[in-house]
Amino acid sequence: MATRVEEGRVSVIIPTYNEAENICKLIGELEKVLKGYNFEVIVVDDGSPDGTAYVAEQCGKAYGNVYVYDRGARRGLSSAVVYGFNVACGEVYVVMDADFQHPPQLLPQMLDKIASGVDIVIGSRYVCGGGIVGWSFSRRVVSRVAILLAKIFLPKTRGIRDPVSGFFALKRSVIEGIEFTERGFKIILDIIVRGRYGRVEEIPYVFRGRARGYSKLGVNEVISYLAQILTLAYPK
Repeated sequence: MATRVEEGRVSVIIPTYNEAENICKLIGELEKVLKGYNFEVIVVDDGSPDGTAYVAEQCGKAYGNVYVYDRGARRGLSSAVVYGFNVACGEVYVVMDADFQHPPQLLPQMLDKIASGVDIVIGSRYVCGGGIVGWSFSRRVVSRVAILLAKIFLPKTRGIRDPVSGFFALKRSVIEGIEFTERGFKIILDIIVRGRYGRVEEIPYVFRGRARGYSKLGVNEVISYLAQILTLAYPK
């Protein structure tokens, strides 16, 4: 992890791949909703051929708190988030996607929860008030099966309604010193299973279709998820 930690700072970590159409608008929205906070935006791009890293760098110049890391090749969502953890300077981390399926407007509420003593705050589609719009029946089944598998093999996830959410905030101390698998599509599972925390809360949000671009979920991601589950369930 970064050797310099800035007290009170929030690090918003955004893994990207082919998000040139979304990233500039998202950065602008974050600057609005987090006005008054001490925060940084960290974009970790996997060598997007659509120029996401370049677009993010150009947009970020207007604000001075946007840092873009182009890893040059597609190495996976989880490893991109871990990379963000390693370069971040904040005491609190927020992880979210660039495609507006995770509403930036929810961040102040998540950060208020952290300030009140919660260690991990999960944006949840499956608690009262949450939901999903625009998914096919098959996609909903895949999501439910993924959650079921997590709860079968990973007992620490059983009290959490949405343990595969990609939208969450946590204190830096939760993950200091833990080893990540970096194999799967859902880094939150590593955090729930291996992190050091007391309180976890879920807050509802409605997961909607992408503003622009296309979904990255495919067969490779499904295989990686299964490998992640088994790695966490049966560590060496």
